[in-house]
This record gives sequence, structure tokens and C-alpha cells, in this order.
Amino acid sequence: MAVAPSTVVHRDGNVLRWLIAYTFSVVGDAAYFVALGWAAQKVAGPAQVGLVMAVGAIPRAILMLGGGVIADRFGPRRVVISSDAVRAVVILAAAAALAFSTPGLWLLVVLALVFGVVDALFMPAVGAMPPRLTGRDQLMRVQSLRNLVQRSGHIAGPPLAGFSIGLGGPAAAFAVTGVLFALSLFLLIAVRLAPLPPEEQPAADSTVRRDLIDGIVYLRHEPVVGPLVLSGLLSMIGCIPPMAIGVIMLAEERGWGPSGGAWVNAALSTGVCATSLLLVVRGRFPRAGHWHNITLLVASAGIGLIGVMPNLALAVAVALVSGLVSGLCGGLSMALMQANTALNFQGRVASVQALSAVGITPVMFPLFGLLVEVWGAGPTFLLFGCISMLGATVSTASYAVRAADLDFTKTAR
Repeated sequence: MAVAPSTVVHRDGNVLRWLIAYTFSVVGDAAYFVALGWAAQKVAGPAQVGLVMAVGAIPRAILMLGGGVIADRFGPRRVVISSDAVRAVVILAAAAALAFSTPGLWLLVVLALVFGVVDALFMPAVGAMPPRLTGRDQLMRVQSLRNLVQRSGHIAGPPLAGFSIGLGGPAAAFAVTGVLFALSLFLLIAVRLAPLPPEEQPAADSTVRRDLIDGIVYLRHEPVVGPLVLSGLLSMIGCIPPMAIGVIMLAEERGWGPSGGAWVNAALSTGVCATSLLLVVRGRFPRAGHWHNITLLVASAGIGLIGVMPNLALAVAVALVSGLVSGLCGGLSMALMQANTALNFQGRVASVQALSAVGITPVMFPLFGLLVEVWGAGPTFLLFGCISMLGATVSTASYAVRAADLDFTKTAR
């Protein structure tokens, strides 16, 4: 049976408001971490600065799964608006405190802790919104635009914070960050979500513990989403440490200088953005599961091969190719997961994805650094590339993933 197409995302005001709000939020996040680091180094030594920067990750990781339960229980829109409002108020209060006094390290520690708690609520909720913003036939476009927003936001945030610090110190950077969160909040209030169908409404007598267990059971038994979540975890473990810290070590080991690592990362980001735009324009993708598996395998191999390239030019070329297929793989993966997840489980699934990215993957950074010291950058890159390829093997082993489709213009599911 033919599926009636949804409004294309660039003509859907509701989706555009969400995307712009998400853009402000991502830029604000990136600027916040720069402002926090500068504020900490004004009042403390390097060890204490590291403590302040890391302390927010603890509540974020511990509470992330609970944040997904809350998003499904109370609705992602309500949770996103509440958490964004708290972020804006807390950051603007910190800006005022820094502008009119010289607070101690304790204020920054409290700020980082509060921000970590709020992030644990915000991240699953904002990730659960797209399937209730638009139809399933537009999810690939929305997720690809979200990838673009994340890449561009993380690029734009630090320079914005640096410029603000140059004008008025950390207080000015916090003020700008708070304004970004306030703008995000203003737009999110205007966003409307489709209601849950009656059969997916949360049970009145359910508990948080029961909802959490139900989410784990759902992931274990859902034939498309479960393998994709596990595959995504393995691919993040295999790909993020090499590109986050590995390129710095590789550039140092090979004598490429600081700019060498920057070129490799820039090539990867350029590739991701290019194919994300392609998916936005295309809008549909037959045999999406099949192509997800192939592109994940190629992207993983590319990450591993970056570390063994004999010169910078070849490393940049491999990173560009890896970025091109990574952008395709990432957009397909997110769209497939959300298209196949029941609306009342979107928050819990999003929380597992967020926990993988910000809770589990960073734990691998020290191990990556240790292995580079023992083996060198090349073998370590190859090992982590193989870990990511294992993720491709997991999703390829699932018939449901291989058969999954994102071309909803032909047949209804």
C-alpha cells in the first residue's frame, strides 16, 4: 500500500524550529566547555582544571538511562523544555557571579555537576523528538541535518567562546552561552509533537525501575534496533578515540605538527558533511540496512588505515573517504533505529545511544593512549579499526537489519 508522503523538512516549520533550537543548543554546549575550562584555569592549577572538566561526566553517565525513562514517561517535549530552561538560568547565573565577584573553584564544580545532571535529561529527550516531529519517510533527512548541526556546532562553539573571552573574560563567554540556551528554549516552546497513540501511553502504575527493565528487554528483542545499538556502540568505541585523541598522537609521532592532525580531522568532517547533505537531498534510501553495513565496514577500515599511512597527504585522503562513508552510515543508522523503534521507547533507546557516546566511549581514551605508548600509533589505529569492524559484523549478522528499508514511498510497513 502506498504511503502518503510527509511535508519535506525544509518546508516544515515545526521541524525547522526544532533544528534551529538544536543548533543553538549544540553551539552553546561547545562554547560552555571552553568557558568552563578558562574559568577554572583562572582560579586553579592544571590538576583542578582537569577535575572541573571531568566532574560533569559522572552524573551524565550515571543518570543517562534514567533520563531516557523520564523522557518516555513524561514526554520528550516537556523534559527538553524544562532541562533547557534550567541550563539557561544556571549558566546566566554563573555569568553574573563571575562578572561581579571572584568565586572559588567550588562554584565551577557545582556548575559542572548541575550541567551534567541536566544533560542526562536533555540528551535522550531531544534525541527522541524527531519521530514525533515528522513522518517516517523524512527521518533520514532529519537525522542527516542533525549530523550537520552537530559537526558545525562543535566547530563554531569554541571560536565563539574564545572571541567572547577576549572581549569580557569567562563571564562574557558564559553570558553568550546562556543566551544561546535561552534562544533554544524560546524555539522549543513553539515546537509541537504528535501525541502517543492510546496503546503506547505509559501505564499509570509503572515504576522507573520497571520502565528501565522494559527498555532493556525491548532492545534485546527488537530485531532491527537491538543489533544497530550494539553495532553503534562498537563502532563508536573503535572510531571516536582514534579521531578524538589518536590523530594528535599520530601527528606527533610522524612529525606532522599540530596542523597535521587538524587536516586529518578536517578531511573526516568534510566527508561526513558532504554525504549528510546528499542524504538530505535524496530523502529516501532503498536497502538502507544493507548499505549501512557496507559503509560501516568501509568507514571502520578507513579509520584503522589512517594510522599506517606513510605520509600526511595519504592520511588526509583516507580520512576524507572514511568521512564520506561515515556520513552515509551515520544517517542511515539513526534513521533506521528511529523508524523501527516504538514511539513510547524512543527516549530509552536514545539514552543508550547517548550513554555509548558520552559515557562508555571516553573510558577508552586512556587505554588508547597506553597502547600508543606501548605499540605506537599505527598498530593502535588498526586495532580500534578492527573493533569498529566488529560492529559492522554484528549488524550484518542480523537478517532484519540487512532487510531494513528507508524507502517508504513504495510500501507501508
